[in-house]
Amino acid sequence: MPSPVTELPDPRQARVFRFTGCDYAAGEARLRYAFDEGPALVERIRFPDAPALAGARADSFQRALRLLHLLAGVSYYKAGVAPELRIDGAGVDAATLDLLRAVYTHGLAEFAYRNGLDLRGRMHWRVQSAAASAAPALGLPPRTLVPIGGGKDSLVAIEALRSIGAECTAAWVGNSPLIAACAAHTGLPTLNIERTLAPELFAYNRMGAWNGHVPVTAVNSAILVCAAILYGHDSIAFANERSASSATLEYDGQPVNHQWSKGWDFEQAFAHAVRQGVAADLHYCSLLRPWSELAVTRAFARLPQYFGVFSSCNRNFRILGPKPSDRWCGQCPKCHFVFLALAPFLPKPRLLAIFGRNLLDDETQAAGFDALLEYRGHKPFECVGEGAEARAAMAALAQRPEWREDVLVARFRSEILAQLDPAALALEPWLTPQGAHGVPARLAPALAFLRA
Repeated sequence: MPSPVTELPDPRQARVFRFTGCDYAAGEARLRYAFDEGPALVERIRFPDAPALAGARADSFQRALRLLHLLAGVSYYKAGVAPELRIDGAGVDAATLDLLRAVYTHGLAEFAYRNGLDLRGRMHWRVQSAAASAAPALGLPPRTLVPIGGGKDSLVAIEALRSIGAECTAAWVGNSPLIAACAAHTGLPTLNIERTLAPELFAYNRMGAWNGHVPVTAVNSAILVCAAILYGHDSIAFANERSASSATLEYDGQPVNHQWSKGWDFEQAFAHAVRQGVAADLHYCSLLRPWSELAVTRAFARLPQYFGVFSSCNRNFRILGPKPSDRWCGQCPKCHFVFLALAPFLPKPRLLAIFGRNLLDDETQAAGFDALLEYRGHKPFECVGEGAEARAAMAALAQRPEWREDVLVARFRSEILAQLDPAALALEPWLTPQGAHGVPARLAPALAFLRA
């Protein structure tokens, strides 16, 4: 009997990627896709203890579900990168189509770069045009969903909202025990949503389908819009800072940003789509948008209650253990950046206790820190800060007796520092808010939490 893998057609040969429909019942959403006339790819999203909805909330939930269906398709489309994308059934208004084009182009820019693809001009959307239908105001309760990822940023956002007495729920998608433990430590009500990808996607990957980074924050944002309507929250406050808007590199005239769906461009477009097409009084924002990674890290340094439970390490993300080193592999770009960004704001012994080692006194880590500094190359494809702020943090350490003799800080002083503009190495400019944000008036006082 042939294996299920050999029965699947190669998605790279498909001419059409189809959005075939979505439905919801008993707390489970089902999102359906297909390549050409191939087998159905069915993703399932499970909302625990979901209440029944009626009237305008039920209508808005269906609008949110459809937006989720269209955005979550990016995880499957990339397996074949078919030249035509076809949305079966109801039409799509112009603003939603613009959002889709941005997500599937800019959100897949890293995927395309790493696979040697050029998606510009490749994607042809075949949809029925539809006039925009104004979204109703739902009168949602003044509660905020705060997506929590187990790292420092979401914990800062939670404490900033707590400082103004905002009612919050810590929410996450997936089954990470580290995130669950971190969420429990906040003392907030929690919401854990299950996302189960279509099993055929993994079979496609084993067959050699196109694979790589997708804008998962865009998908999670749409899932949380559904959750906000289901459970009654008037706002969703992510913890994405302004550094997320900076491109990882420029390639063939196109910016490639690993964090594009965490950036300001996506935030504005998605928030507009939600207000116009889902619920007029549902606010989507990033609470930390005006602040740099270093400013967020400075604020986190004032939250010792989380030092033993947080982790931004991607390699060991699902590992829980008794020692601090269990939460930090010490080798990945996230470990490198969080260590470097915390170093100017924490006593050295406290930082070494968190990581279980001194990453800046290990010469084998030089290449990793060079990448953060954008010394001889671009910054890593990871959720890390700008090269300029990494250089400012390292320059600050180079002036401090407790750090300046550590091997990588000493190397920075002797080999790299002279090549840099001293005027661009000050730490202070990174600690002040800059730029626009979309934080609603009810939550705006929480921005002051990040000030010294």
